[in-house]
Amino acid sequence: MSVLFLIIIGIAAGFIATRLMGVEASIPATIAIGVLGALAGGLLLRGLLALLGMAAGFVGAILGALAVLWLYKTYVEK
Repeated sequence: MSVLFLIIIGIAAGFIATRLMGVEASIPATIAIGVLGALAGGLLLRGLLALLGMAAGFVGAILGALAVLWLYKTYVEK
């Protein structure tokens, strides 16, 4: 999966992750959370992607965005 694809998917993943966790973040913060999460989750789940197809990449992007959002809420937003 290319990095550009992960960035594009990350924008959507950030929006979904912020809504799932009930966080009101600005648009740039939502995009940044999604892109960082997509890069982390997408790259870590590359092996799973080969086995299950593109859906695994999207799931990985959402999981990565959720992890980054948790870190953001825990350490930055106090």
